[in-house]
Amino acid sequence: MRIGAHVDPGDPLAEAAARKAEVVQFFLADPKGWKAPEARADADALRTAQVEIYVHAPYVVNVATTNNRIRIPSRKLLLSHATAAATVGAKGLIVHGGHVGKGDDVAVGFDNWRKTFAFAAESGGFATPILIENTAGGDNAWARRFDALARLWDVIGSYDVGFCLDTCHAHAGGEALLDVVDRVKAITGRIDLVHANNSRDAFDSGADRHDNLAQGMIDPELLVAVVRAAGAPVVVETPGGVDGQGKDIAFLRDRVTA
Repeated sequence: MRIGAHVDPGDPLAEAAARKAEVVQFFLADPKGWKAPEARADADALRTAQVEIYVHAPYVVNVATTNNRIRIPSRKLLLSHATAAATVGAKGLIVHGGHVGKGDDVAVGFDNWRKTFAFAAESGGFATPILIENTAGGDNAWARRFDALARLWDVIGSYDVGFCLDTCHAHAGGEALLDVVDRVKAITGRIDLVHANNSRDAFDSGADRHDNLAQGMIDPELLVAVVRAAGAPVVVETPGGVDGQGKDIAFLRDRVTA
């Protein structure tokens, strides 16, 4: 099992070495902006590295929304990030499930995800596999509650889309971790990546605030059990930089492989 961390995009391979990480995840552009990624000078080094690479799409991407001013740019931005992620050899592009506004027709939101893959297909499909991540908050979010996730997968599952399980998001979103792997796989058939994070907040709080693995509101051994059951590469998105994340990686490595 390969374990690593979300790192600063400046020099991901150096960040990986500092943490003794076998996996790195990073952004290719401002996570809160609409700017398309630029070519990276270290693309060849990243593509040929022994470290496994994942890219996270900007937080602003919301392809489910009924708001054309957000949905259409989101589709284009997701496509451009998938293309750029391929140039660095990324195994997957992680994107949040998105949401619709209060009072909007939820069926339209699900169909907007289908249209996103249809839009990409017009230019040959996504260059990097898309991994949809479960989210912590929002009553109209497509990947917070697993009943909504099941409806989403009914619409897009045929496009070979992947799934990223975030433990903090599941806990804060009101989905119990005890059997979370079995329940996710019953819906998606797969877990491609795990974001292993503890939570600073209570169960079903809707708050997306990560904590280090040995701290927080989730039993650390439950996190270990989820990671072991998922059997997928792991990224910690925890605080503390090299020291904090390095300890979290070592924590998982010692226990999951024991």
